[in-house]
Amino acid sequence: MSENAKEKIMTAARMTAQAHGYNGLNFREIGAAAGIKHVSIYHHFPSKADLGAAVAKRYWEDTSKRLDELTETHPDPKKALRAYPGLFRESLESENRMCLCGFMAAEYDDLPESVKVEVQAFADVNVAWLARTLVESGVAKGDADAGARAIFAAVGGAQLMARSRADIALFDGLIESFVKTGLIPA
Repeated sequence: MSENAKEKIMTAARMTAQAHGYNGLNFREIGAAAGIKHVSIYHHFPSKADLGAAVAKRYWEDTSKRLDELTETHPDPKKALRAYPGLFRESLESENRMCLCGFMAAEYDDLPESVKVEVQAFADVNVAWLARTLVESGVAKGDADAGARAIFAAVGGAQLMARSRADIALFDGLIESFVKTGLIPA
């Protein structure tokens, strides 16, 4: 199987997991979405756990790159922090999907260990970037990690609320309230 087919599988699996979580990963449906026979998926991913871990790892790696891009695009750390929720908004804009690792985190007790590791890595990458950016912005008071975790949890929660109502305006309003209350620096 070609690398192109593997990428199609990864893309289809990502879209599925963002809409239905880890438990929604179904090789038949992913094969159909990727335009390949579902049994061909086993060539690259011998199990659902292998596919789930690979998709979650790719997701946090892509997010890490996007966070670096935010830093480069917005040299002012406060502007980078204000732009951060946009990464989560993009999922909602894509047919009301969720952050893949956020969705999988909700299924944590049912995840294979290999997937849990990648889901935790996503949170770690986000919290580390947020903490570093809070320090660089000069607004970190005390424990920058605590502030970073609060922002990460709040933005993820805003996405969850907005998805449950299929209402991006709700997400935007919640993010604005985070700025007004100082959770996200103005």
